Amino acid sequence: MRWRTALVAAVTGLVALLAPLALAPTAAAHGWVTNPPSRQDHCSNGTLSFDCGALQYEPQSVEAPKGSMQCSGGGGFEILDDESKPWPRTTVDSSVTMRWQIKAMHSTSTWEYFVDGVLHRTIDDGGAQPGAVVEHTLDSLPAGDHTILARWNVADTAMAFYACVDVTVGGNGGGDPDPDPTPDPEPGDCEAAAWEPGAVYLGGDQVSHDGRTYQAKWWTRGEDPSSAGQWGVWSDLGAC
Repeated sequence: MRWRTALVAAVTGLVALLAPLALAPTAAAHGWVTNPPSRQDHCSNGTLSFDCGALQYEPQSVEAPKGSMQCSGGGGFEILDDESKPWPRTTVDSSVTMRWQIKAMHSTSTWEYFVDGVLHRTIDDGGAQPGAVVEHTLDSLPAGDHTILARWNVADTAMAFYACVDVTVGGNGGGDPDPDPTPDPEPGDCEAAAWEPGAVYLGGDQVSHDGRTYQAKWWTRGEDPSSAGQWGVWSDLGAC
């Protein structure tokens, strides 16, 4: 009988030791953008021509420390950062609603949206817990092909959830309308190459547009130099 008593005591001790571990919360991430479909959503739905690996089973798990500008957040799932992959683009208007699917309602500090690396909108939740579906509308998106980085910053940890959405903005729905569909005029005697809406420009690059020369202050794509204004990305260097 003594061995039975010792066995029961040992099992009881083991259960008591493991119980806190069983009750402890997991560290897995719990949210991703489903509409327009994010890169991990495409992985999950099998709409890609290539293999995403384990990401196809856990699109909600793209979690990493706050502050990253990578689609993966820099914490794993590096395939999300591979721009050589044929990520599908969703055609949207210049006003689009971003929809998150939430699997665990973490207290939230802010939601951030970056268009091609430039902060476009921040929503401050002040520590509130989200619902199962969260939607935010982004207005005045520039026309053309863009990648939107959505970042969900948790209030009580150092972590954030990341999702990249590849879109083609058609220019409808409240953006900056241009009633003149004619192409830009030739730059004439301008030395700088003509501005191209789909080209990427780095800080210091110069372009010509409507007979004037402009210089980029930082990375940009699809932003019309003539409408940048004093605080925009382009500096007006004057007539050619």
